Amino acid sequence: MPIRSVFFDVGETLVDESREYGTWADWLGVPRHTFSAVFGAVIARGLDYREVFQVFRPGFDLRSERERRAAAGKPESFGEEDLYADARPCLAALRAEGLLVGLAGNQTVRAETILRALDFSVDVIGTSDSWGVEKPSAEFFERVVAEAGCSAQEVLYIGDRLDNDIRPAQAVGLATAFIRRGPWGHILEDTAVADRCLFHLDSLTELPDLMRKHNEVT
Repeated sequence: MPIRSVFFDVGETLVDESREYGTWADWLGVPRHTFSAVFGAVIARGLDYREVFQVFRPGFDLRSERERRAAAGKPESFGEEDLYADARPCLAALRAEGLLVGLAGNQTVRAETILRALDFSVDVIGTSDSWGVEKPSAEFFERVVAEAGCSAQEVLYIGDRLDNDIRPAQAVGLATAFIRRGPWGHILEDTAVADRCLFHLDSLTELPDLMRKHNEVT
């Protein structure tokens, strides 16, 4: 079927989170390369990324620590300088083709405020905090379909995680595109899930042409 709507994950799909992970290492008082090494090991074992914090500080509560960072004037944050260079051009090109374009990821209310302030060329911005559901739940991707206003098969979801983005999106019936970047994109492997993707990307620069060609022949 032709694709009528394209939704993007946020972290490591549009936003390079390297700097932000580094600030968490600083907050924990551990060397950044040590934090990165443990982060990679946790991903390779298929564990929740929040387990990284438990290694350095057992009993660590991410939500309360976010509040503590904010109170200390060191909140989680990202900006224009953290966007992958191909993000804005890709979003604009897809929207110029007449597609409904959206962002949908596991993000906080604060992150959603930042995303809106960045004034992307998109029609929808949705986050787990504002929707009250988070990936990998089916309800999250059902909300994506509802926001798209078309059938699941006509929605393409792009993400860097085969486990948290691609597999659950496929289970709800969405078309998927896997972008190999960021820690999950390079460490996790799941051939069965990857093989079901409509597109495999090394850069978002490729996506508008791939979409155009796909819709021309369907």
